[in-house]
Amino acid sequence: NFGFLYKLLSVLVICGAVVTALTLFFRVDRIVVSGTVRYSADDVIDASGIHIGDNLYLLNKYDAARNIADALPYIDIEDVRIRRDLPDTLLIDVEECRAPLAVIQNGSAWLVSSRGKIVEQLPASRAGDYGTIDGCELLAPTVGTDIALATEYAEQQASLLDLLAALEEADLLDQVDSIDLSDLAQVTMGYAGRFRVEMPYGADYEQMLLILTGAVSQLETNQRGTLRLDPDSYYQVLFTEE
Repeated sequence: NFGFLYKLLSVLVICGAVVTALTLFFRVDRIVVSGTVRYSADDVIDASGIHIGDNLYLLNKYDAARNIADALPYIDIEDVRIRRDLPDTLLIDVEECRAPLAVIQNGSAWLVSSRGKIVEQLPASRAGDYGTIDGCELLAPTVGTDIALATEYAEQQASLLDLLAALEEADLLDQVDSIDLSDLAQVTMGYAGRFRVEMPYGADYEQMLLILTGAVSQLETNQRGTLRLDPDSYYQVLFTEE
């Protein structure tokens, strides 16, 4: 019995020593932020809620990442990485999203990221540098929240988010002039200042963009018109020249 108690006491003493060491040492003495463009390093540090002197091992990295994403709309929680660099440094790596498109509504331009997050509100008069999302109305738009359309437009909203993600993945967002959801049979995209691209809702947009870029590469640089992508015909591209 005494042997068991001695072992238990030894374990408790060791655990206490470890906890004491972690508490007394390994405190945050330096915070290094990387990946910022729009925001400053101080903006990210202040938003994180982490302070010099906090314990490196006791701080909650998930809460800090959530705080950053909540306070700084151009940063998503998935794009925050917090790492320890012993003995006293905390590394915060972030990636700021872009705001390629705008929804013009009630005199405001709501800038939307490729993940469907509203990142900024501008006067409609300042939306000239952005492509637009047309044919829809946002419900209670607020900076820092995801876009929401009426329930009857659930398919359009899901397709819009899938299309934006595919455009981001293909690095084609800067080629988009507009995305129009007003036709409930198809989504229409203004592309490269030259084309009207017609696609059905709920399609494989990654595949469609591959077909689209391949078709555009076969056309002359001065050609303009409508490209209709038809998945029922093995992604046949029908081109109508203006």
